[in-house]
Amino acid sequence: MSVKMKGRKVLLSLGMLLACALGMKAQDVNGGTVGTMNLTLAKAIEIALAENPTIHVADKEIELKKIADTEAWQSLLPSVDATLSLTDNILVAEMVTGMGKFKMGVDGTLTAVGNVTLSLPVFAPAVYQNMKLTKEDILLAQEKARGSRLDLINQVTKAYYGALLSSDSYEVMKRSYGVAKENFDIVNEKYKVGRVSEYDKISAEVQARNMNAQTGKTLALLQLKVLMGVTADVDIAIDDSLKAYESWLRLADAETLDSELDNNSSIRQLNYNMTLLERSQKLIRTGFMPTVALQLTGQYQSYANNNWNVFNYHFSPSSTLSIAVSIPIFHASNWTKLKSNKLQIAQLEDSRINARRQLSLAAESYKQNMASSMAQVTSNAEAVKQAEKAVMIAGKRYEVGRGTILELNQSETAQTQAELTYVQSIYDYLKNKADLDYTLGRENYLK
Repeated sequence: MSVKMKGRKVLLSLGMLLACALGMKAQDVNGGTVGTMNLTLAKAIEIALAENPTIHVADKEIELKKIADTEAWQSLLPSVDATLSLTDNILVAEMVTGMGKFKMGVDGTLTAVGNVTLSLPVFAPAVYQNMKLTKEDILLAQEKARGSRLDLINQVTKAYYGALLSSDSYEVMKRSYGVAKENFDIVNEKYKVGRVSEYDKISAEVQARNMNAQTGKTLALLQLKVLMGVTADVDIAIDDSLKAYESWLRLADAETLDSELDNNSSIRQLNYNMTLLERSQKLIRTGFMPTVALQLTGQYQSYANNNWNVFNYHFSPSSTLSIAVSIPIFHASNWTKLKSNKLQIAQLEDSRINARRQLSLAAESYKQNMASSMAQVTSNAEAVKQAEKAVMIAGKRYEVGRGTILELNQSETAQTQAELTYVQSIYDYLKNKADLDYTLGRENYLK
């Protein structure tokens, strides 16, 4: 792919985020008035992690899981309930026995009952498993939050490098424009005194007008602002260059790629989901186990009262202590749930195997791209030196009348393309390194 096509691709992706950036609400990032912010990669990531709503949502999800964990162990605490009732016995039922029949109370009287019941689970296997399940769920939520952070770091890192690419490209085009403008001024003066043709003057003017890369730089900075959570009225100053990262270029260690995949957030989330399914299976199996509960009830009651003044009633106390054992004999749904759970475990295992294969392939691809970019950087650096020398020679030839304006323009264009290709190759390496770090779950993004 040519440098020109790569540039168009970068500008197109950046332009898609322009509308989002223009609609964001302005906010003060430095804690004071909005102004110019001197930005580094570490600071850009720090601001993004503090301001991005996705991170806030992930943190709140962890808090919700912790609340669910508290609710789970609270099921083992005793519960106390109180009831009060006042009953008007309009017509009392009769009981018929071998000794005759008699009323089970007095018609037209009132009954008042008040009781307090204390319930305590003695053996509740479902509660025990649910407590362990919620703890595993917290770990999954924490890993999802970690995955969100790694994803944001990856996006901000690539956006930062994209801003550097646009900035460096702008500087290259700006320098090229300066040279083209200087050449035009020289050719124009020669044209005025009849030393060069009008064709040379027009060619120099066209060359000068074609140099403009400000738009790409602006869009790249807007993309970075979107990810950081700042808006267009905050000016960003980046005192950095892709050339400063040339010393970072090194080959990835192939032996560590597979082992580091265990740190990939998607793999870790699949592992936690597997643990949750296995715990859910144990929870389902508790449906086949008995439960034991203790219940203590204290009651005051008063019968056969002729008025509604409960304060004049004669109340008598009573109390009961009961132990209830619930034994499941047959519940068809328990067997169905168990079968469904086993299929989910098998399905997740297949997904985990496939995900690891895909990630391993992606990591190897990034590694190969990094190696290719390293070779291109070395080659392109040499091409820049040769292009600079060619421009100098073409300039001297044109000055003494041995060369043409076309040769001079072509040499300057070749130098510009060489410089753009050089910074593009450094960007390609850094971009692939950022993707490799994300794939391997590396949190130390500055190494």
